[in-house]
Amino acid sequence: MERFRHLVQIVSAFLANCRLWITPSNPIYKGPLKHICFPGLNCYSCPAAPWACPLGALQNTFATLKAGLAAGKANIGLYVLGSLGMMATLVGRMPCGWFCPFGLIQDLLFKIRVPKIDFWRPLSCGRYLSLVLLIFALPLLIVDNSGFGQTWFCKYLCPAGTLEAGLPLLVMSPELRSAVGMLFFSKLAILSLFIIWSTVTIRPFCRAACPLGLLFGIFNKVSWLRLKFNQRTCVDCHACELICPTGVLFATGKDDINSTKCIRCFRCYVLCPGGAVSIEFSSIMKGDIQDLEGCNCNSKQG
Repeated sequence: MERFRHLVQIVSAFLANCRLWITPSNPIYKGPLKHICFPGLNCYSCPAAPWACPLGALQNTFATLKAGLAAGKANIGLYVLGSLGMMATLVGRMPCGWFCPFGLIQDLLFKIRVPKIDFWRPLSCGRYLSLVLLIFALPLLIVDNSGFGQTWFCKYLCPAGTLEAGLPLLVMSPELRSAVGMLFFSKLAILSLFIIWSTVTIRPFCRAACPLGLLFGIFNKVSWLRLKFNQRTCVDCHACELICPTGVLFATGKDDINSTKCIRCFRCYVLCPGGAVSIEFSSIMKGDIQDLEGCNCNSKQG
């Protein structure tokens, strides 16, 4: 399962950045595919990205909401919210573990053989600050004279944007180098921090700062695909807690198995020696399937 997941991650990273016709005169693709959000953290401005970033699209929706209302054109981003909501209600935070390119980068960095340190659990509150402040509140509330806000997360924090867009664009477009200032160097420092941190702690950005992961994770308990923990068959080996990449401590009762932190990598499901972890689907879907089967049986009997 783990090898298959890594294969899916690599394929997804390529699909997220599969634009090969990059030219200095056209460094950023702005065609029709940019209206579609990729289900992972992947920068809109990356020269190789044909898709949009869901976080960038969300911020843009809130940043332009006031100006749109003033002009009588309410742009509430129904397509963005609908696509994210559909993915989240189907599989919860599974895109983080299987599709996100920046998640793959962190996984690969953690394989570097250096001493490891545990993640300090209170830092997970940073995800809530990123989502509430940088994605929703600040783009909506702090606007210029025209009523437009900024994409705060993209502009001031996102390390994926610096790695995938900022650095490549500076290499491709020398004229941009004269515009480099403290903002770029501060984001470069943030990227460096998470790169170094990822070598000693598994997935620190996902666990401490990623608002997209939190947004997907909120749906973990109600999504169609869920995990189930059977305490009666648990052998108390705590292998699930040792191998969990985001530190979900469900065997000891500190977390729910469908916590917002779970990225649905299914390591616990594969490695549990007692078979205490299982994959299930929502009861609503099961009921619908049973109803359909009953209808088929009745029609055959008739």
